[in-house]
Amino acid sequence: MGMEEIEEQPEHIFRKRLKCGDDADDMEQDAQPEIASHAVDRFFYSPVPLPTSIVVSDALEPDFPIIYVNTVFEFSTGFRADEILGRNCRFLQFRDPRAKRRHPSVDPVVVSEIRRCLQEGIEFQGDVLNFRKDGTPLINSLRLMPIHSDDGVVTHVIGIQIFTEAKLDLNNVSYPVFKETCQQRRDNSVEPFLEDGRIPHSQHEEVCGILQLSDEVIAQNILSRLAPRDVASIGSVCMRIRELTKNEHVRKMVCQNAWGRDVTGTLELMTKKLGWGRLARELTTLEAICWKKFSVGGAVEPSRCNFSACAAGNRLVLFGGEGVNMQPMDDTFVLNLDSENPQWSRVSVKSSPPGRWGHTLSSLNGSWLVVFGGCGRQGLLNDVFVLDLDAKQPTWKEIFGGTPPLPRSWHSSCTLEGSKLVVSGGCTDAGVLLSDTFLLDLNMEKPMWKEIPTLWNPPSRLGHSLSVYGRSKILMFGGLAKTGHLQLRSGEAYTIDLEQEKPQWRQLECGALTGGGGQNAVVPPPRLDHVALTMPCGRIIVFGGSIAGLHSPSQLYLLDPSEEKPAWRTIDVPGQPPKFAWGHSTCVVGGTRVLVLGGHTGEEWILSELHELCLASKQDSDP
Repeated sequence: MGMEEIEEQPEHIFRKRLKCGDDADDMEQDAQPEIASHAVDRFFYSPVPLPTSIVVSDALEPDFPIIYVNTVFEFSTGFRADEILGRNCRFLQFRDPRAKRRHPSVDPVVVSEIRRCLQEGIEFQGDVLNFRKDGTPLINSLRLMPIHSDDGVVTHVIGIQIFTEAKLDLNNVSYPVFKETCQQRRDNSVEPFLEDGRIPHSQHEEVCGILQLSDEVIAQNILSRLAPRDVASIGSVCMRIRELTKNEHVRKMVCQNAWGRDVTGTLELMTKKLGWGRLARELTTLEAICWKKFSVGGAVEPSRCNFSACAAGNRLVLFGGEGVNMQPMDDTFVLNLDSENPQWSRVSVKSSPPGRWGHTLSSLNGSWLVVFGGCGRQGLLNDVFVLDLDAKQPTWKEIFGGTPPLPRSWHSSCTLEGSKLVVSGGCTDAGVLLSDTFLLDLNMEKPMWKEIPTLWNPPSRLGHSLSVYGRSKILMFGGLAKTGHLQLRSGEAYTIDLEQEKPQWRQLECGALTGGGGQNAVVPPPRLDHVALTMPCGRIIVFGGSIAGLHSPSQLYLLDPSEEKPAWRTIDVPGQPPKFAWGHSTCVVGGTRVLVLGGHTGEEWILSELHELCLASKQDSDP
């Protein structure tokens, strides 16, 4: 009997098991050797017939209750059908039937993958640790297959299981993610246990309760919730905690919880050489930060200024700009940093937006780019164009949706969650500074502009920066702001959280941190046309721009806006920084490389020379 026959006779199978109860004759009739052997051939491609357990769950009921098991399942697990019908099959992950949670030796990664496949209605195949009713560990070679109705709805899930004995010493096995067991290296001060696992009564008060938890609980429920900078400190508690904090899987969990999946996904390549521990330390302490300068080939012709650029993966993309005699440019150039000899090259596009300068170019998910606003031949613009850089024939496509913001230039923009464009401020044709904030969700089937209503807005401005941190929060800094009847450079910082039901701008009271070391206490002087970039850990670096007086625009300033009392720090960075410049563009590549291109020196705009701010050690450097 093949799998197709199983699917054609579900009612017969379900009825047969549900009526069997404790009747031995019914159980013998239910062995179904043909189903077992054919299921093995189909699902596991085994050359010989094996005893195969079959479980059917109802996918239309909450928690996928079991509605059928065969005799092989009962024999392999020690559970009778009447004990488990109506329950979820996860009870096999509990060594004791009275336990309230799965055994710590069960791999949570596999459990999460099973849960994901069930939620998405897709097949699963893999091994998971299970337990017989008497506590004997078993390896369950599991295959789950969803059964769909005629209208495509998943109605049942069939589980094909081959149980084999697991040769594990459960008294010495720690959480399986941790390849190096910590059991043998624990501090003697926390090992007052007797052979039967009990603690001598006289020593109860001397043992820290937290150390009686499993490695899994300590890792997932405690360590993973700490900031990366705190994990190394807590490792000094004892040898066991120290070994856990040194584990790469734990360190990745810590970074992922603190920085988000998107950020850790971007940093994944860097960890192959450095490891999560060292990378987190370098991004926290900035001990490896340095400037490097290198030249690239090709050319961006004709020459231009006031262009906009961003990073799409490991590529720098440049669009538009102001050519000779204030000529608006409409061409697109790309620089592939993965190339052995990176060169600027023009992208052949089927159609281009109208030429412009003073616009913004932002990166969306993967290879998508979005252009907004700027100054064109006929005046200021408020149009939106998107481009898929990886398309066979890249084409700029205009996006229409709702009432757009007023036409503007010298505004600032950023992207949230890889699909939401946020636009703020700028200048109108009449020279009026703007203070509004708009959002356009490009992930929607029909994107619509939405103005973000707030009770109060920062003063109107242009030439400022917007930086995203904490997934949904935005920091506004600097610019040329309206102050009474004057327009003056600003050194103020403002923040807003767009995830709130009613987002509101508020000014950050940023002082200067007092302390020694390589990070000094200086408030950045007011500026515009600077750059601001967000580090993987959520801190923001500001440098460059048009600054009054004798202040150096190459000085780097660091701010953590998520702190209770944010304070500016200066960073002393070795290497060769960019020259005195303003109006340059900065692109963050791979989470740890900050590429600076362009910038006005009073004579020319430089595109063949790039300055790289390295936030972490190179992959090919010595550990």
